[in-house]
Amino acid sequence: MDRPPAMFIADSLGLDFLNSVATPVDTPVDWLDDGDGLIDWLAQAKLVPAEELDTLKAHAKPGELDEVAGEARALREWFRGFVLEHTGRPLGPSALEELGPLSSLLQQDEMFSRIEPRQDDSNHGLALRMMRRWRSPQALLLPIGEAMAKFVCEEDFSDVKACEGHNCTMLFADHTRRRARRWCIMAVCGNRAKQAAHRSRLKGRQ
Repeated sequence: MDRPPAMFIADSLGLDFLNSVATPVDTPVDWLDDGDGLIDWLAQAKLVPAEELDTLKAHAKPGELDEVAGEARALREWFRGFVLEHTGRPLGPSALEELGPLSSLLQQDEMFSRIEPRQDDSNHGLALRMMRRWRSPQALLLPIGEAMAKFVCEEDFSDVKACEGHNCTMLFADHTRRRARRWCIMAVCGNRAKQAAHRSRLKGRQ
């Protein structure tokens, strides 16, 4: 299936995951509608190393990646409900009781530390790097869960907003200085709103 490039406009990967289904122009697009879509989205999000994606795709059983994509979509819609329920105010400790599905996912992770050559301009010394074991396609959900958890723990939910564009479902974290952001993408929803307001003014003068 031909899909437009995924959209990463939320200033938070956790919210970008929710925006993996959207109507960027006029036609709804679900970037996770099958296994190939999930692989492509993870690659564009840079959440999984390309070589690991290639390996998992090559060794997956028929239909296995599509099944994981279905789990990702279910996780996405559960998380959308959680975010919308708490948007607009700081997240309190009581919200922890609602995060069972995310906590269960995080407990499946297999992270470990590895010492390797330092990758910087000096190219000297050693560095400690966090790695993940990718044992099966199911592991593709783990970096998504990590992005969601970082969003929940690090973001002020008071700054989470829904785009004001007509029929737009995009969410974003407003990190502008005056918290005045209104649109997912100014060139799309913002311009549409301006054009609609202009047409309304012209109609009012008739």
